[in-house]
Amino acid sequence: MPKIKTNRSAAKRFKKTGSGKIKRSKAYKNHFTGKKSPKRIRSLRKGTLVSDGDYKRISKIIPY
Repeated sequence: MPKIKTNRSAAKRFKKTGSGKIKRSKAYKNHFTGKKSPKRIRSLRKGTLVSDGDYKRISKIIPY
């Protein structure tokens, strides 16, 4: 059986952790930051884990 191709755009956005969970970065950080509070911008720096609902869908496109 052939290998599954990794979706390259997803591979740039998501990383797998050692325990098999999937990390992602938070949205709404790129521009229009002047109107957002500094506290909000700081909290957007930190990464977070993919939700349970999206985990199955994303793990199919980044299999390795």
